[in-house]
Order: sequence, then C-alpha cells, then structure tokens
Amino acid sequence: MKIHRSARLLFTLLPLTLAAAHAQKATLVVSGFGIAQDKIDKNITRPFEAKCGCNVVFEVGNNADRLAKLGARRANPNVDVVLLADYFAKQASAQGLLEQLDPALLTNYSKLYDFARDPLKDGTSVAFTVYSVGIVYRTDKITKPITSWKDLWRPELAGKVALPNITTTQGPPTVWLVNRAYGGKDSNASPAFIQLGKLKVLTYYNQSSQLTSLFAQDEIWAAPVGRFAWGGLLNTKKPLAWARLSDGQAGLVNVASIVKGSKNAALAHQFIDFMLSTPVQTAQALDLVDSPANKQVKLPAAVAAQLTVGVSQVAGLRFMDTAYVLANRDNWIQRWNREVVR
Repeated sequence: MKIHRSARLLFTLLPLTLAAAHAQKATLVVSGFGIAQDKIDKNITRPFEAKCGCNVVFEVGNNADRLAKLGARRANPNVDVVLLADYFAKQASAQGLLEQLDPALLTNYSKLYDFARDPLKDGTSVAFTVYSVGIVYRTDKITKPITSWKDLWRPELAGKVALPNITTTQGPPTVWLVNRAYGGKDSNASPAFIQLGKLKVLTYYNQSSQLTSLFAQDEIWAAPVGRFAWGGLLNTKKPLAWARLSDGQAGLVNVASIVKGSKNAALAHQFIDFMLSTPVQTAQALDLVDSPANKQVKLPAAVAAQLTVGVSQVAGLRFMDTAYVLANRDNWIQRWNREVVR
C-alpha cells in the first residue's frame, strides 16, 4: 500500500503534536488530607480537570507533615493549593507561606456562611467545610443523658472515657470547652487542666477510626469527637447518641489557601471556587465526605442528620479564634503531657 508523502508526514508529526499539547496542559498541585480521596476525585478532581483542561495532582498527608513540607519548599514551592485544618493554616499564614485570596475571583464567595469567608481573619483562606466537636455516648450504659462537658466526670463513667490527644484537631477545642464549663477564662486554662488531670480516662486517641473500634468493642461509653466521625460510629450498630450540651459545642473548619509563590494563582482561584460551588458541596455532603460551608446546599434529612448542616445548627457552634489557639497550643501540649497524660 502506498502512503502519500504528506500523509506520512502527518503520521510522523501527529504524536509530536499530541505530546506537545499534553505538555502544554497546566498542572495544579493540591496538598490535601487524603481522606475519602476516591470520592474527592469523583466529585472534584475529575470534573474540574474536564472543566479547566488541566491536570490536578494531589499530595496527601496529615496537617503537621504537609505544613512542614510547605516550610521546607518556601523558596521553591511545588504546591499551588493547600487544604488544612484552621489553626494549622494559621501557622502557615504566620510563617508567610500563604498568598492573599482575591474574593472577586470567587463567584461562590457570597454563598458561604459568614464564618467561612475569612476564618483566619487575614485574607488568606476560605473554609470549605465545617464540623462540630461534641460528646458521643452509649445510651444503654448511661441512662441519664449527658448534657454538659462536666458529665464526663460522673462516677459511673470512670475508666470508660476516651479523650482526643491534644495534638489532634479535637484536642484544643476539648480543653477550651472543658475550661469554660468549669468557669475558666480564655486567659487562664488552669481549670481545664486541673479537671482533666482528675478524669479517669481509658485511653487517648489520635484518629477517629480508633474511637470507632473502642465503641464497637464496648471498651468506652463516652468520648469527645468530631461530627465527621458520626457516620462511622453509627455503623458500629451500637446504641449511641450525640449529646445536646448546654455548655456548647465547638465549631472547627478546614480551609483552602493558595501557597505563596504559586505560579498558577489564577487556576488555583478557579479550583477553590469550584470546591465552594453548590453542586460540588452538595455532592461531597451526599457522599458524607464534608459538611458544606455553602449555605445554599439542601440535603435529605437522613444525610443532614449525619453532618453539621443548616443555619440553626451552625449558629449554635462556638468557634475558637485561631490566633488564640496558635498562641497557646505549645503551652497546652506541655501542660497536657505534664498534668493530664503523665
């Protein structure tokens, strides 16, 4: 078979043309938690790639490790967008690792709850999810409902309580709320550490999966926990309740920021805006990945019951000032190790 010269030339150049086109596609690098990554890829990564004609690559890990990597790559950043718990992001901002966001480039900014628009109060972040920290307890073991953080000190709960380690995201809010429940002021957390030192604790957990196993194996009857773990706890089929606390629940957020020196700042704004859109926030909530920061999201009652959703529920949360947590965290860790865990 004869092939025309021009056709042979076309066949020769085609792979080079396709390779060049592929090479020209922008690549956005996102630093994330790595939790439920398959659902994140389904709801965010693949749809955004189709929309932007770009590649999205996730680097995953815990907050502390990823923050350390950002600092180590300060002079030559290899990440464009970073997703962190709020006070880890505050550390990143204090270290000069984050760019200022431009709300004018975020078309979904006006749909966010007020607390989500500038959670660090320095213009570097928006919250893309929210969750509460409260107390879960066994209703078959504890006949009088838990209604206060002080109830963890009831005699019948001695040795049946698990606490989040101070280095987890639930640790500082637990100290903060216990301190307030026992009359402490934010300027002095001693009432919390005195009481926590007296509490009969079975263990201190670092991951919600540990807590799920402890409840499933009947080893604990009560524990402070983040609402994101509620679905997993319900899957234990144990009789559990989420306590209605008269002294309040903490509200925590995970935030999205652009890394200082990113060469893809415009694309990074587009990615963050996509994450905040009503369809994406709805898809993430329906898959029980995240509770929405977008107040226009509407969910079936059965789904909403497992998340932190709705104006009334969000309005009841107490949000810690991230600057306050950052200023006190090191001291709290030292006091925790010296006075609580021992």
